[in-house]
Amino acid sequence: MALAAVVVIWRIGMAMLRALARPNEPPPEGEMRKVNLRYRCGVCGAEVRMTQAAEDLPPSPRHCQEDMDLVASPYD
Repeated sequence: MALAAVVVIWRIGMAMLRALARPNEPPPEGEMRKVNLRYRCGVCGAEVRMTQAAEDLPPSPRHCQEDMDLVASPYD
């Protein structure tokens, strides 16, 4: 019984290690991906936090008829 438990635990552990060793592939073009961007309007000071986008660094949103300024870099 103990031997069977050891084998099951060992196989689960090896499967978890294999899953961690596989590199993450970028999602297909057009699919949403996680980002962490903060933008601020230069006119009124409104802030926007973007958490998902179709690209790694999407174009900035517009507010008060002007492009917003990137405040937090995606690499911070």
